[in-house]
Amino acid sequence: MVITAHAAGKRASGGKLSNPDRLELYYYMRLARECDNAILRLYRQGKIVGGAYTGNGNEATAVGSAYALEKDDYLFPMHRDLGAQLVKGESLRNIFLQQLGRADSLTCGRDGTGHYADPSLRLYGNVSHLGAMIPMAVGVALAVKLRGEKAVVMNYIGDGGSNAGEFHEGLNMAAVMQLPFVLIIENNQFAYSTPVRMQYAAQKLSDRAAGYGIPGFTIDGTNVSLVFETCRKAVDRARRGEGPTLIESVTMRMHGHSASDDAAYVPAGMIDDWRKKDPIDRLEKILLADHVLDEESKKKMESDIAAGIDDAVARAVESGYPSGEDAGEGVYAP
Repeated sequence: MVITAHAAGKRASGGKLSNPDRLELYYYMRLARECDNAILRLYRQGKIVGGAYTGNGNEATAVGSAYALEKDDYLFPMHRDLGAQLVKGESLRNIFLQQLGRADSLTCGRDGTGHYADPSLRLYGNVSHLGAMIPMAVGVALAVKLRGEKAVVMNYIGDGGSNAGEFHEGLNMAAVMQLPFVLIIENNQFAYSTPVRMQYAAQKLSDRAAGYGIPGFTIDGTNVSLVFETCRKAVDRARRGEGPTLIESVTMRMHGHSASDDAAYVPAGMIDDWRKKDPIDRLEKILLADHVLDEESKKKMESDIAAGIDDAVARAVESGYPSGEDAGEGVYAP
């Protein structure tokens, strides 16, 4: 089974998901998880230096939201949104060159993890100060409006990051200026080790939208079809010039904050309860019941994904590091 890069929302015309669309969503969710698993293996082998982060449990949010975008839209993902980057067209080659800090990576070996940009895809990765991404993304949305483009900017923030001052400042500006901006709060139950009950007193984080005079929605972040449908409406609204939307996607971070975090602070049984709502298993059962997917095509897809990842990893491992003489290049302004 060969599935090419997503055709930037063209298949899901009118916000309706066809069977090929649903199969493609399933493919990207599985691809994202297996990429994350490969990143964890490389980290444990000592081949990745620094942090290693996964989106396990977050695949429906990342993939379903990005699937609502068009080719010329802008994506500002976080470190758990590898699925969104894949949907936008990022290659496995670039992902693993970046993770391994190779000279041929998009940051030329200056950084690892998701701290990179691919302007050719209008994809701008996260910075560690996640709240600071919102004003940057809103600034791009302002530029889009001033240029008269029909593009939309999609940005993500976690439940913890939504409590930073930049969240308010950026979203308020986007609302007042009616910018083409969609902000997704990935409510995955913990800001590092701080549970949501200790972060805010509101019933729902989407309730904050009323204070900005914009629509706000809270959705089940394990239901990829619902994520897509909600985000598609928000994207269409932004493209019509009607301003931003705030979407809270409720899910669970199934691993620790990073590969070095054992998540010992998570209450016993909580992860097991959420595993029953695994977004990939959930969609798989639906596709099997609807005869959109069968065991043979599933195994073929798994084999193709594994082969693609293995090839990308092998090529990245063989690629060279930047030379010491070049360490200062691209770091400081001339």
